[in-house]
Amino acid sequence: HSRSQIPVEVQCQEAQLVVIVHRDLFGNGRLVSAAELSLGPAACKHSRLDPSQKTVTFSAGLHECGSTVQVTPDSLIYRTLLSYDPSPGSNPAIVRSNPAVIPIECHYPRRDNVSSGSIRPTWAPFNSVLASEEKFLFSLRLMNEDWSSERDLSAFRLGDVLNIQAEVGSHSHVPLRLFVDSCVATLGPGAGSDPHYALIDFNGCLVDGRSDATSSAFVTPRPRQDMLRFRIDAFRFAGDTRSLIYITCHLKVTPAEQSPDAQNKACSFSKARNTWAPVEGTRDICSCCELGNCGSAG
Repeated sequence: HSRSQIPVEVQCQEAQLVVIVHRDLFGNGRLVSAAELSLGPAACKHSRLDPSQKTVTFSAGLHECGSTVQVTPDSLIYRTLLSYDPSPGSNPAIVRSNPAVIPIECHYPRRDNVSSGSIRPTWAPFNSVLASEEKFLFSLRLMNEDWSSERDLSAFRLGDVLNIQAEVGSHSHVPLRLFVDSCVATLGPGAGSDPHYALIDFNGCLVDGRSDATSSAFVTPRPRQDMLRFRIDAFRFAGDTRSLIYITCHLKVTPAEQSPDAQNKACSFSKARNTWAPVEGTRDICSCCELGNCGSAG
């Protein structure tokens, strides 16, 4: 295809990604407007409009606009979404265009050391590393049934189970334990949009498992301390025909040697025992899940 026939072009640069969108997005001669396009869950607006080329350009840092990063043995994979949300026509009774969400990915190799400074493999206390230089690379992925790889298809039917894997990658000298503090499902980007439904709340209580006729729970034991898996029964929002659901989660880490507590835990509800149970730690750290108040984390 010639360059002009590519509807969305992505340039993966050193510290940012550039997305060039041709306004004839669907190749039907109807030009979309720049206001109908946005980048990422944060709905970032375009940075440049070229009337002569009929293109709309987005430029964003790799960590901006709500992008996510996946760490694999060989690559860092940054993911975001280009969203097309058509404005209503002059007659609100009819619709001539459907919204579209286009996945964007940038892959970067991990094999090379790109630091210009010398490598100093000296011990550093966890707190100072966290404050000065540590970067945690969190990822959240939908996995296949046996957790062996990422799920190819993102479509689910009611009755299916969502296998969700949270993971953190870092170069810390201190072993880390990962927790999922909260997860909220919404019909729009961001945890604050309405309607919303809490899947995990109160600093690690999987509250969806408390609902009737669900098997949602954390998977125990963990594969590794820096990984946490949980299963959620598929669902949809009542009275709404939209089939795209956003799940926004807050992930955090503690030193692995630190004992789990009410603010740092992973608790599931057991219907068979009618009680809450942690992936690790003593049962009393989950008692606040039933109260719906586990204090505030630092």
